Amino acid sequence: MASLMSIMKVNSATLLKMSLAFGLGAVANALVIRSGGLRRALPSASRRPASTTTRMAAIEYSLPDQPARFAKQKAEGDQRALNIDSVYEPGFLKGKRVLVTGANRGLGLAMAKELAAQGAVLITACRSASAELEALGAQQILGIDVTDDKCMGKFGEELDAPVDIVINNAGYFYGPVEQVTADSCNFDEEMKMIDICAVGPLRITNALYKAGKLNEGSKVAMITSQGGSITWRDVQNGDEGGDYGHHMSKAAANMMSKLLAQELKGKGIMVSILHPGFNKTEMTKKYEHIWEIEGAVDPSVGAKRVMHEISLMSLDNTGTFINCEDGLPIPW
Repeated sequence: MASLMSIMKVNSATLLKMSLAFGLGAVANALVIRSGGLRRALPSASRRPASTTTRMAAIEYSLPDQPARFAKQKAEGDQRALNIDSVYEPGFLKGKRVLVTGANRGLGLAMAKELAAQGAVLITACRSASAELEALGAQQILGIDVTDDKCMGKFGEELDAPVDIVINNAGYFYGPVEQVTADSCNFDEEMKMIDICAVGPLRITNALYKAGKLNEGSKVAMITSQGGSITWRDVQNGDEGGDYGHHMSKAAANMMSKLLAQELKGKGIMVSILHPGFNKTEMTKKYEHIWEIEGAVDPSVGAKRVMHEISLMSLDNTGTFINCEDGLPIPW
């Protein structure tokens, strides 16, 4: 009997070890699979830039602490982050029909210039005409207000063919700091930001799809912000909170984009959620004193970073939230 009990104990221990090993192995495999999807795996690993190589153990996220992130990039000589030309191959843009919203200034204008320089068929959607966009040879769809349902029919009327890439870049940022404790919340402005930054891109994409201007293989790039990451608020906001409209609108934009990616995947249409990085524009000029500390770049560099990430979009990585500064995912 004693011998039998010993055997049973050994077998039980062995079974427990086997079960744990199997369970941990399954978890590890799940992490590898999930990591591959989030890290934007392509059919050939050799096509991936070094800074976006899949980690086999877990997802490698971008760092939330921006000064620390920039310092780390410099210390490691991260060429993907410091010199986008070292990985950017713009040839894929030649001849592509690309629609950009909010293209009349800042990053949007820089992207329009990059697209024109690379031989893309540039189409812009703005409220009013722009001499700079006209000089680039852009087809300008005018009278577009991303908060107005009534003007969305213009896409069906003025586009004579589907588009290959849509860059939803139009946005709005309310300048004053919003705080409950300072009685400075502006609820009208908060709703305006949510309408422009989150519902606006959905209106545009919905109108294009409804008009038959998005086909299988089309790409929809949503320009959002790291400010939409709830996880990163603990680092980037600390115990201060505030700026409700900005952060709520970007988090809503991210959720909308994720849901859209799920819905359109079956149609062969890709959606990417892109934080364009810290760019030296009029919108960020109030942060000019930290531009150099946090690695802000000229919008022409920011435009190339965005285009590089668009080039990597696939149905395998659709719906991922990417930091265009380093090509790494940002947690929700």
